[in-house]
Amino acid sequence: MKRHSSLMRRFLMTCILALLLVGGYVWYTVYTPINTQTPQEASLVIKRGTSPKQVGTMLKDNNIIRSALSFYGYVRLTGEDKNITAGRFTVNQSMSIPDIVHELTVPVASEAAVTIQEGLTVRDIDATLTKQGLITSGEFEQAVQQFDNYDSYPFIDRAIAHTLEFPLEGYLYPDTYFVDGIEFNPHELIEKMLDNFENKFDSVQNVFDAQDRSMHDIITMASILQKEVRTPEDYNIVSGLLWKRLDSNWHIGADATILYITGKNTISAEDLKLDSPYNTRLHVGMPPGPICNPDIEHIKAAITPEDSDYWYYLTTLDTGEVIYATTNEEHNANKARYLY
Repeated sequence: MKRHSSLMRRFLMTCILALLLVGGYVWYTVYTPINTQTPQEASLVIKRGTSPKQVGTMLKDNNIIRSALSFYGYVRLTGEDKNITAGRFTVNQSMSIPDIVHELTVPVASEAAVTIQEGLTVRDIDATLTKQGLITSGEFEQAVQQFDNYDSYPFIDRAIAHTLEFPLEGYLYPDTYFVDGIEFNPHELIEKMLDNFENKFDSVQNVFDAQDRSMHDIITMASILQKEVRTPEDYNIVSGLLWKRLDSNWHIGADATILYITGKNTISAEDLKLDSPYNTRLHVGMPPGPICNPDIEHIKAAITPEDSDYWYYLTTLDTGEVIYATTNEEHNANKARYLY
């Protein structure tokens, strides 16, 4: 009898210990946040039809919770598994599982704001959308390359566009766009950007029609100005200087065209020797196409260049001030003073 009582006590103690361990684990994984001091954030996109188990896995993969199983168990026991909504949510490591579930069960607008800054390239836009969680890397680039609705956008030269790696470079107008954050479609964003370009260009259409350069050349020049000149008072002057160089069969000599193909922020001596049509220090004439997506101010400057006696310019590294010169000797002196 005493032996039986002793075994029973041991069994009960084991059960109590097991319950304490399980309870401690549950409390730790469900109610204790991962990091309340320097919490990391994650943008979570829950699409229609995503199961609670998949949501738990997403949270665990983003290091927001400790256990996907604990998340699933919690939402099943509380009945919240039926209330998780589709949408885009921002969660962080300072949130417990109940906190996260509260966020995920409050209906939110599926619309997401995407800001495309002036001067971004197609690759930059792809990186922006990837960082925002709207696409996987390379998806926007692929959509640009697969674009074939040129009939709706006759201002793009289809024949030239098809010779470029990214046919729409230069025409994807920089702005803030509101898109479906759950079922995002890069092709829809592309058409929004092209529509916006067309609307913005209307403001300079008459001025464009009064000159004799092609749309392709204008947008290519505007993209160079966007990358080369930061100060509005210099847009038209540098535009006139670069067109004058081009018309005089000089090298355009814009560092930005080389950076476009190298993907770097600085130019090395080796970069200057690159045998590419985008190397406007080595090859005379325009690069094959735009090197970024310019705003309307730089497009207008490309259409309305200002005459001057200048043939050379540089941009200071600190303030972005443009320093002009009329001779190569004067330009070299400016380089020695402002760049070295």
